[in-house]
Amino acid sequence: MLSYTETCEIPGITVAGANTDFIKFTPPADAEFLHYGYCKSIDIIPMTPDGKPTPALLTKASLESASIPQVIINAGSKISPKLPYFQTGITHGKNIAIEPAFEQSNVVQAIDYGRILGRTLASSTDCLIIGESVPGGTTTALAVLKSLGVDAHVSSSMPENPQSLKNEVVAKALARSDSKEPYDVIANAGDPMIPFVAGMLSTASKITNVILAGGTQMAAVLAIGKSLGYDQNKVALGTTSYVIDDKNANLLDIIKSISDIPVLSIDPKLNDSKFDGLRAYSKGFVKEGAGAGGSMISSILKTGISSKKLLELVDKEYTRITTSQ
Repeated sequence: MLSYTETCEIPGITVAGANTDFIKFTPPADAEFLHYGYCKSIDIIPMTPDGKPTPALLTKASLESASIPQVIINAGSKISPKLPYFQTGITHGKNIAIEPAFEQSNVVQAIDYGRILGRTLASSTDCLIIGESVPGGTTTALAVLKSLGVDAHVSSSMPENPQSLKNEVVAKALARSDSKEPYDVIANAGDPMIPFVAGMLSTASKITNVILAGGTQMAAVLAIGKSLGYDQNKVALGTTSYVIDDKNANLLDIIKSISDIPVLSIDPKLNDSKFDGLRAYSKGFVKEGAGAGGSMISSILKTGISSKKLLELVDKEYTRITTSQ
């Protein structure tokens, strides 16, 4: 699921935002990497200068280890990926610090289109895994959760979580509107991914099992999804231990306050990796994204592969991309 919020362009709010000209290419580049093993929209794999790779690397290794197929949905990405994908025509989100995210008509479209694709994709599998690539998405997720009255503290892609900056952005968004009506909340403070996946969840969970692969952003999906309805007996959230163990966040409390669904967590064991760039994940960088945690969990559930073997595949993929660039 590719999407975009201009909120990510606020300096210092995300590790992906160090270069505002580059950040809009992150979602399509993640999608292209998953399909091709390299990117077409940009010349390099999304990676920090000191070697911290996109979490899509974990996702790719996991999906391939279990022969799990994937499809890409463009639900508001500023740049379209160079591969086959579902095009929704949904507009990207604005910077919620200075203006509403989008028109309410866009919220209606995102939910309706999500319902359609959720029903379609759920009909072809016994477990639908939904991940996202939305730079800056934890901030819009925080704004949505707080707008709905949820006591939320969110993770960050950086070890030093810019909580004061995020809270400042959220405060500006909440000052524009005190409505707790879900459609109003999304239009004012959200991003396109949240209503789209909430729409998917409402139909897919009535057909098959659903794993929401992510952390805080999927918690915001659940919060909006409550108003649309979903079968909580068919839904689980899957993420990495790096998000669950984040002392600056309270994901388990957030989920418990919203819905009685299981939360699945995996320790990717990246502290045992051969590479500094991957070991950085265990030190608080990146933590999650592009469906990484949910994909790793799904690989283990489907094949019984060990965490150690999965780490070997992740290291192998890292070796491939660093020697080919």
